[in-house]
Amino acid sequence: MIQVTMVAANTYQVAVDGRGREPSLHLVSLSQEYYRHLSAGTVTHEWVIVQAFQFLLKRMPNTAIGEALDLADVAARFDDFESEVAQRLGRQSP
Repeated sequence: MIQVTMVAANTYQVAVDGRGREPSLHLVSLSQEYYRHLSAGTVTHEWVIVQAFQFLLKRMPNTAIGEALDLADVAARFDDFESEVAQRLGRQSP
């Protein structure tokens, strides 16, 4: 299960647990510009982050994600991040 809670402007705490995973907490930054780039403002910030974490969890254990990350940095690390998140959000690639 992935739970997302806003803790400050553009900053969210993400809790991951369940499905045999060790619980983990992550501090995630999502700028307004990058949020609009990924979602065109059609869904909540929290839903974008949930979809991003589902993408990451397909590729690595939650404990390997890191305690703090910026979603824009994930796109730099994974070429297919933006296209897959866009697809998960029901959009064409940004």
